[in-house]
Amino acid sequence: MRLVANILITALAIGLSALILGSHMDIVSNGTALGTILATVVIAIVYGLVHMIVKPIVQLISLPLYILTLGLVSVLVNTLMLWITTLITNQTWFSDTPNWGLEVTGGFWWYVLAALVISVVQAILLAVLPKRISD
Repeated sequence: MRLVANILITALAIGLSALILGSHMDIVSNGTALGTILATVVIAIVYGLVHMIVKPIVQLISLPLYILTLGLVSVLVNTLMLWITTLITNQTWFSDTPNWGLEVTGGFWWYVLAALVISVVQAILLAVLPKRISD
């Protein structure tokens, strides 16, 4: 139950972040409401897997930077995780144009802002939801 709740919270955070950032962050889907919801859930699953598999390795490698910057490098690590997620999900697997995925346009600083917005929205959602669901 906790895994499903975390996936749905992440999907909601990504969806709200796409609404907040407007034209710089987009969820690519087939255009229907169901397609957008499914694409957002799949993006949330990929984002969670990237955080589960890649993030601990990057944190271990960048441990001296965490100590030196008193943890501020975590913003850059979250930005890297978002960039990896966009690389995985926004691929042209079966055609020349992406069928689904997460797209952040505008360069590095928009990735940083998108990662910050996703983290803040996730924190707010976790604070608002009952403790029983997220445990």
